[in-house]
Amino acid sequence: MTRPESGGSGDPARLPVEVRRSARRKRTVSADIRDGVLRVSIPGHFSPSQERQWVERMVERMSAKYLVQPAAEGETALRRRAESLARQYLGGRGVPATIGWVTNQTTRWASATPAHRSIRLSHRLQGMPAWVVDYVILHEMAHLIEPSHNAAFWDLLTSYPSTGTAKAFLDGAAFAAHRNLTGAPEEY
Repeated sequence: MTRPESGGSGDPARLPVEVRRSARRKRTVSADIRDGVLRVSIPGHFSPSQERQWVERMVERMSAKYLVQPAAEGETALRRRAESLARQYLGGRGVPATIGWVTNQTTRWASATPAHRSIRLSHRLQGMPAWVVDYVILHEMAHLIEPSHNAAFWDLLTSYPSTGTAKAFLDGAAFAAHRNLTGAPEEY
């Protein structure tokens, strides 16, 4: 089953779907994204109705897991986002004077210059889950308050519930990028 009407936007709900039936697979269903295709592996004995149900379920799960942002925000939208994050997690502190996307950062996700109260976000963050980008923005805003990675700096980020998960996500993305890898399979 392939959905040819789907586009290749990176959003799992819009990717083409390829269903793989396996005689060896008895109960488990898995999904992964490879080369712009959402691959769903199911037991060979599933009926067409079961196949449809599981494909829909896996598309929903993968979409929730890899929720992708829309097109890149402009500086005004980024500033509003930073202001909202600062209010919610930093007591209103750390709002940058300028924040924007740059294409010249290939080894960092972002950078901040406390003296100018500016934040630059790598274009490589575009398309990552919103909660990851929020963490990066908060991380850089924390640098506007506390320039070094000392205990006071990390204390500023404790109120953001996705700090640990976002750091791990970025570590995994960096690892995969340096090795030209794609997403890992999902087993259910």
